[in-house]
Amino acid sequence: MRPLYIGLMSGTSLDSVDAVAFEFDASGCEMLASHSEPFPLPLRQQTLALMHPGPDEIERLGRLDLELAELFAAAANNLIDHHQLDRQRIRAIGSHGQTVRHRPEAGFTLQIGDPNLIAERTGLCVVADFRRRDMAAGGQGAPLVPAFHDALFRAPGTHRVIVNIGGMANITLLPGNTEQPAIGYDTGPGNVLLDYWIHCHQALSYDRDGAWAATGTVVPELLQQLLQLPFFSAPAPKSTGREQFNPDWLLQRLAETGFDRLAPENIQATLLELTAVTISNEIKQVASTGCEVFLCGGGSHNSLLRKRLRTLLKPYTLATTAALGLAPDWVEACAFAWLAGCRLDSLAGNMPSVTGARGERILGGIYPP
Repeated sequence: MRPLYIGLMSGTSLDSVDAVAFEFDASGCEMLASHSEPFPLPLRQQTLALMHPGPDEIERLGRLDLELAELFAAAANNLIDHHQLDRQRIRAIGSHGQTVRHRPEAGFTLQIGDPNLIAERTGLCVVADFRRRDMAAGGQGAPLVPAFHDALFRAPGTHRVIVNIGGMANITLLPGNTEQPAIGYDTGPGNVLLDYWIHCHQALSYDRDGAWAATGTVVPELLQQLLQLPFFSAPAPKSTGREQFNPDWLLQRLAETGFDRLAPENIQATLLELTAVTISNEIKQVASTGCEVFLCGGGSHNSLLRKRLRTLLKPYTLATTAALGLAPDWVEACAFAWLAGCRLDSLAGNMPSVTGARGERILGGIYPP
């Protein structure tokens, strides 16, 4: 019987904690169960506030570290209880935690959600703090999921790109030549600006299927202004987060350029185009036109975004990771279950060709039950 792991993931969108039960060994892998634990609104608001400089940060961080751990533990316990999983089979929980700062240019990243408390509440071994060892070795600490993409989705003789569209977006190039290393990096905003803008103007948490964006018209001049950000032309390795792509940045760009007077739906259409263009531009740079492109993450459900990517990426083929056997909503959580297994087996979890670290490193700290 294969070892069973739980993966816990909360991304930049802060809509829920994704929990999966994932089993794997050298012979293969399978996701057995999944669960989403919604973020309570007050906790989401407090966490978003902590992502930007403010007063009394240490006190707020300490309290949120515990509150988020309770949420992560509840996600794991509810997954186990709802699907009647055998706790004796579970080797470990891989907990990503909640990123509240990611500053690779300054050499640090911070994810909170105390793994000690998760271990106490679940009675299970927890592996956490995956990013900082890579960063200590000179890497970006992100993205980490390309190593999992490489292990699960690489196919000899077939060039593939995996595109994860969460709050931020990242790509992983998997060459058909297995002697070539995978490469991967963040491309820029995924859903984060779209979610913010529709929440401001429609009081909705996200733009389902891009329906509101579809009522607007892309403003080329605004798109070009947004694309001037140096991040988009910077070479890999690179990673980003809300430190760069946040409401203050967007509102400042709109005010400076006079585009703040545009109809809100036109700005939404332009923000969707920004996500589509920055993803497609990077894919065209690193992958040949015979490449297969697979989408995962919440943005993979946005039908207008998929349509724009399909248009911009012709003649690349485009599908979701469901075509490869793993539902697109759960890929990241499965990745951290897999990384927990790598840690317990003393295997490297990073890819220097992705993060820019000086070499392979074993990632994560172990918190016994």
